[in-house]
Amino acid sequence: MEKYKQEFIDFMLECGVLRFGDFTTKSGRKTPFFINTGFYRTGGQLRRLGGFYAEAIRSEFGLDFDVLFGPAYKGIPMSVAAAMAISEKYGKEIRYCSNRKEEKDHGDKGILLGGPISDGDRVVIIEDVTTAGTSIAETLPIIKAQGDVKLCGLCVSVNREERGTGKKSAMKEIEEAYGFPTTAIVKMSEVREYLKNKTIDGQPYLNEELEKAIDAYYMQYGAEE
Repeated sequence: MEKYKQEFIDFMLECGVLRFGDFTTKSGRKTPFFINTGFYRTGGQLRRLGGFYAEAIRSEFGLDFDVLFGPAYKGIPMSVAAAMAISEKYGKEIRYCSNRKEEKDHGDKGILLGGPISDGDRVVIIEDVTTAGTSIAETLPIIKAQGDVKLCGLCVSVNREERGTGKKSAMKEIEEAYGFPTTAIVKMSEVREYLKNKTIDGQPYLNEELEKAIDAYYMQYGAEE
């Protein structure tokens, strides 16, 4: 596993973003782990987060694109942080763009924040976590309404590797439905692999009970691919 992936897992734990226990996802699934990117709250945390996204995006998609689009609301700071990191780390200027929930009719008018999107632009979408692809279905019409653009990919922080609406993962369903690639900074299987060798107060980070709960979750909701 790449070093930046290991560092990102530790970073999520440090920030309280990745937690284990009893939770319910937005889709109503009972889950023994939860990723809440709302716990990235400081400037330093956002700077590091942007760096991880930048590395994952460059590794999977390259940097030959024009716009980094972050859907409201959590995608707004992510798109800004990642665009800054791409500039700092790789010297590439990418426009950030996000949508408003309600269109503004004065001053900086319109539905978008940040750099405009127009014909010929190549766009990468950045999100926190995708479990059912609902956000993408809402986001794509907004992007495509701006002009004749090319969707180059979607990058999320963690691929939960669970079923979307069918037996395949939400990420795979997005690829097949919309025709562009997807990636994540880390997959949940990589998180588990890394944490198997991690201890806290001399005890395994993932104890036997928690491992069984995660296994049971994936028996019910795990994706075929």
